[in-house]
Amino acid sequence: MDLLQDLAWRGIIYQQTDEEGLKDLLSKESISLYCGVDPTANSLHIGHLVAFLTLRRFQQHGHRPIVLVGGATGLIGDPSGKSEERKLLTLETVQDNVVGIQKQLSSIFDFDGENGAIMVNNYDWAGSMDIVTFLRDIGKHIGVNYMLAKDTIASRLETGISFTEFTYTILQAMDFNHLYDHHNCKLQIGGSDQWGNITSGLELIRKMHNEESKAFGLTIPLVTKADGTKFGKTEGGAVWLDPEKTTPYEFYQFWINTADADVVKYLKYFTFLSHEEIESLEQSVQEEPHLRKAQKALAEEITRMIHGEESLQQAIKISQALFSGDVKNLSAEEIKQGFKDVPSYDAKEGEENLVDLLVAAKISPSKRQAREDITNGAVTVNGEKVTDTAYILQEIDRVEGQFTIIRRGKKKYTLINY
Repeated sequence: MDLLQDLAWRGIIYQQTDEEGLKDLLSKESISLYCGVDPTANSLHIGHLVAFLTLRRFQQHGHRPIVLVGGATGLIGDPSGKSEERKLLTLETVQDNVVGIQKQLSSIFDFDGENGAIMVNNYDWAGSMDIVTFLRDIGKHIGVNYMLAKDTIASRLETGISFTEFTYTILQAMDFNHLYDHHNCKLQIGGSDQWGNITSGLELIRKMHNEESKAFGLTIPLVTKADGTKFGKTEGGAVWLDPEKTTPYEFYQFWINTADADVVKYLKYFTFLSHEEIESLEQSVQEEPHLRKAQKALAEEITRMIHGEESLQQAIKISQALFSGDVKNLSAEEIKQGFKDVPSYDAKEGEENLVDLLVAAKISPSKRQAREDITNGAVTVNGEKVTDTAYILQEIDRVEGQFTIIRRGKKKYTLINY
């Protein structure tokens, strides 16, 4: 099975500008292709991943990926999918965001070898261009009527669109043309919302060169969930690649909790497992869903790719500890990850008595209830059951001197901070 057949099997291809032409090109030569992202935040989220993983699939088949971070376009703002103007970011903020995103993308691609990935920033060629050059050399080739026909622009005409955002598609077209000229880039890929911007690039290449110049565009479908809710969102917001925003444990948990109805599709989108491996996992979902083999494979593959083997094993360790209640072997760092969203209490001096602490931390509503909870074996300290109502917490009960984990009942955890 060739690359395009594999992409089709995975459900990754949404639109192509010239299916037969691209198929013929890929059968004859290795090409350079690109995918870009604007640095609107200092981290990517998982919604960005499918396009870049698709770029990586091309690299695995011998093609050279160009990873573009839009230091220039990020200063303008893509009107795609927006009903109103974006708030403009400062140059300093965008440049800081570029650094963060470039670091994350470095974990996905191989930058060595004959087809090693290239990372570029469009501010390097657009940032120094003067307005007269832009209008004469670039703007002259893109008609206003052509731009007005773009869905992203047409949808904003009633509510209003600034000239700044109106010209965004020209800037992105200029990117494709620049990479075509300097890196022989023949293909741009992106999400389905980027179709208008991609075809603008093809139009500019055609106008600035000649009818024989040939480049291609390919888009990827929007990732959806079977129940209709938005993919990539949790109660806490977006699932980020930055471990400071979304811990590796939270990242792992997002994938491990994937619904049976979605997991096979996500295995195809987000992992590099073979067809045979995915089909075997699909069979497991149908015949033995309680084992959740597919979810475990998905969570392990993508957490390892983004955060590394050590963070994956740490996430698995935290998950197992929380599931079993055996938390005594967790480190302070693992506790920070696993108990990030549980209730916490800052212990004060003199609150070493367990009964007093249960009441002060609002784990039990009264001293009478606290004593009853302890006597009934409903209270654990760092995973160890305590039945002595006179129990005094000591230094040994503090993990690395920082935390004590108290659990009341089966699921009610509270993190005591010192």
